[in-house]
Amino acid sequence: MSTPTGIVEAPTAQSELQIGVETFGDITAAPGGGVTSHAQVIRDVVAEGVAVEAAGLDFFGVGEHHRPDYSVTSPEVVLAAVAQATERIRLGSAVTVLSSDDPVRVMERFATVDALSNRRAEIIAGRGSFIESFPLFGLDLRNYEELFEEKLDLLAQLLKNEPVTWEGKLRPSLTNAKAYPEIEDDGRLFTWVGVGGSPQSVIRAARHNLPLFLAIIGGDPLSFKPLANLYRRAIGELGGTEQPIGAHVHGFVAETDQEALTTLWPHYQASMDRIGADRGWPPYTKGQFMAAAEEDGNLAVGSPETVAAKLARIAGGLGLNRLDVKYSHGSLPHADNLRSIELLGTEVKPRVLELLKNEA
Repeated sequence: MSTPTGIVEAPTAQSELQIGVETFGDITAAPGGGVTSHAQVIRDVVAEGVAVEAAGLDFFGVGEHHRPDYSVTSPEVVLAAVAQATERIRLGSAVTVLSSDDPVRVMERFATVDALSNRRAEIIAGRGSFIESFPLFGLDLRNYEELFEEKLDLLAQLLKNEPVTWEGKLRPSLTNAKAYPEIEDDGRLFTWVGVGGSPQSVIRAARHNLPLFLAIIGGDPLSFKPLANLYRRAIGELGGTEQPIGAHVHGFVAETDQEALTTLWPHYQASMDRIGADRGWPPYTKGQFMAAAEEDGNLAVGSPETVAAKLARIAGGLGLNRLDVKYSHGSLPHADNLRSIELLGTEVKPRVLELLKNEA
């Protein structure tokens, strides 16, 4: 962790919990009615990144999607803008859809953000929860698993900052190749492997000796504890070095529980129904929403006290070194996003750290 005025350091397995936030650049409701343009949402996301630093949080993550309901297709470009307007927070993807990208270009783009941000860049490399990028970039979904396996292997080699000779089946081979710009001070670009919940994905992260990032989007977050334990055990059995574990949950903070629930519900419902229509899910109900907001649910919504108690339960139960809250939800307005960020940093984060300290 950092001093109050210093740069936040990359987490380690021994680090105090870091708390960050994430956004996908969801298309928000416009102040005068209607919806906000993609361009304005991107500008708002940059403003939200600046607000994250002002609130005292540790990390700002920007997701990658290729759909009309999200504005950000190039997280690195947005992060570069945030890098120029901040000095302390860490900046990363949430996630980089590595399966449909090229590892060399990913490495080069984030190395550029790392330079612009004075060594604050991170990658969360994953497969994402949508598949639009595959046909968009001419990739065959039948190679879904093999694409990620092969590209993660190449990215892991590139992270060593040494010339790479590599051969795969789905991407042209490399001979004595290196990605540029070089990372300063002979450093390493901090990179997580994002997983959705399969043991195979956890083992893959351990095999590459890369930090694990859990995407918690349903059920009791503590149901991920066996996966966290599996990862730690696999790291040891495979001869790796102990690595940090992070996780992501959905959340929203307001002054009171009732205000948070009332404000979030229509936007969250509309977002879930839009996604559900694509996947054949039934309509999202108020009962599901309220259950997710319970103590053992996956949705961290409520007053600062309520959200802090839930985040402390998750972080302590899973032994996390980073916990991020996705604060943007469908058409939830920019002003509400800003207020939620402020409360997360100024009121929730101190409470979480105090709760964890008291439990230790």
